[in-house]
Amino acid sequence: KDIPVSGGSIHGRIYTPRTGDSTMPVIVYYHGGGWVIADLDTYDASAKGLAEQTGAVVVSVHYRQGPEHKFPTAHNDAFAAYQWVLQNANSIKGNPKMVAVAGESAGGNLACNISIMARDKDIQMPVHQLLVYPVASNNMNSDSYQKYAAAKPLNKPMMEWFARNYLGDMSKAADPRIALVNANLKGLPPTTIIAAQIDPLLTEGKLLADKLQEAGVDVDYKLYEGVTHEVFGMATVVP
Repeated sequence: KDIPVSGGSIHGRIYTPRTGDSTMPVIVYYHGGGWVIADLDTYDASAKGLAEQTGAVVVSVHYRQGPEHKFPTAHNDAFAAYQWVLQNANSIKGNPKMVAVAGESAGGNLACNISIMARDKDIQMPVHQLLVYPVASNNMNSDSYQKYAAAKPLNKPMMEWFARNYLGDMSKAADPRIALVNANLKGLPPTTIIAAQIDPLLTEGKLLADKLQEAGVDVDYKLYEGVTHEVFGMATVVP
């Protein structure tokens, strides 16, 4: 489906479980890639895995990316897609009252921003947010950034490159939409955070979980040891 956004349109790919009925829950899913690279095909396995294993319709959203489309374009596109799903859930066999958000890495950051924007704009909140190793801080000298600076497939130089290409001005990384650990997190929906051990983003994911709990949000934090960033997409080959 083409989804209208300010200044153009973006694409959403809809995954429907084979066994589902006519009013399934809906997950709006945002892929990773530092707001700069990757697309719906790159993260196809994640969306398929979610649809198969939750019995929910998954709408995988491809937002506009840097360097051509700078911050906050991807964030605004992501919210426009969430609103589109609320308005069109019935047409994709979804229940408009049972809409959750999910995302990986930069997409995990977007998913959390959807909940914040919905709260602030007094729009229907997601029933849950799944944040998979989300970008949540502007501190690139954290414990995990230092320990896993040269990790694969994500390392510190790549994160710096993503930030330059999406933000343009590195000072913008302090914006609470990027540094979620500094955002107002009160009143957000129940949250699952999935973390990978061998990942520069490990520290900020745990800090975000702690900050959400401090704000009174129900958080389920899961750390998978011995795995790297991008492990979530292994649904294509691993049960």
